[in-house]
Amino acid sequence: MSSHAVPVRRRRIRGRAATPWLFAGPAVILFVLFLLVPIGYAIFLSFRGSRLEGGGAYGRRVEGFIGLDNYAEALTDAEFLSGFGRVLIYGSISIPLVLGMALLFALLLDTPRARATRFSRTTIFLPYAVPGVIASLLWGFLYLPSTSPISYIARELGGSALPFFDYPTLYFSLANIALWSGVGFNMIIIYTSLRSIPAEIYEAARLDGASERTIALRIKIPLVTPAIVLTGLFSVIGTLQFYSEPQTLRPLANTISSTWVPLMWIYQEAFANDNLGGAAAASVFLAVGTLLLSLLILRFFQRRTFGDAE
Repeated sequence: MSSHAVPVRRRRIRGRAATPWLFAGPAVILFVLFLLVPIGYAIFLSFRGSRLEGGGAYGRRVEGFIGLDNYAEALTDAEFLSGFGRVLIYGSISIPLVLGMALLFALLLDTPRARATRFSRTTIFLPYAVPGVIASLLWGFLYLPSTSPISYIARELGGSALPFFDYPTLYFSLANIALWSGVGFNMIIIYTSLRSIPAEIYEAARLDGASERTIALRIKIPLVTPAIVLTGLFSVIGTLQFYSEPQTLRPLANTISSTWVPLMWIYQEAFANDNLGGAAAASVFLAVGTLLLSLLILRFFQRRTFGDAE
């Protein structure tokens, strides 16, 4: 091999090694700019705030490092903590309903006697394509006593307007919006998992005399448990990020305050009370809590569902 060929070969090797980075480079840059940098800036803001220097009439407020004060204020704020209680009540209603309906529809569409499955899948999935704000407005006008056709029929029958925005019905009204818009997405995930199961398993079960109900309960549901866990995890994360529905319905319902859920409290502190440090601290707490809860859920089901041992 000539001395001239060695540098050429080295340049080719370097070029091949750099090729993956050229393709991944734009994604890495976007990841850093729009995820890591905002997260880092939020953490930075969470440790900063204003404090009074030079007491008395001549004191002035100075922006600077205040340690964990923002976290202490957020975690001792009664309204912020109450928002988690409301999210817990809402999630205990919406998550089982959404996952249960998604599983039911997926099982029905996967039965041999199912007809027009493509049309049915599209119809069930279609509400998910409607933005959350639009869906909340649509249902909000159906709930509002002055515009609700349901309340109109109730009044015509001699009754009164239905209290969709009163407690505890409010939680079910909000859960209904999640049910209407979230079933389709979760159904698609579970249905796709069902379609990946080999048909030979079903044929063997039918030869043994198993009914379609037995196949669904004893074969299909256990085999799609990973998909159910995945959709459940998405639902938990979405519940902790619950914001657009109550924020959109707030002008229509006097039972929903401006700090009704944690994200609404964070928005109020950041843009209404000009407390960026407190809002950043609450955001970091919520993000870390969501991450830890997701890891605990995955860990729990990994050991019991996926069969991983220590």
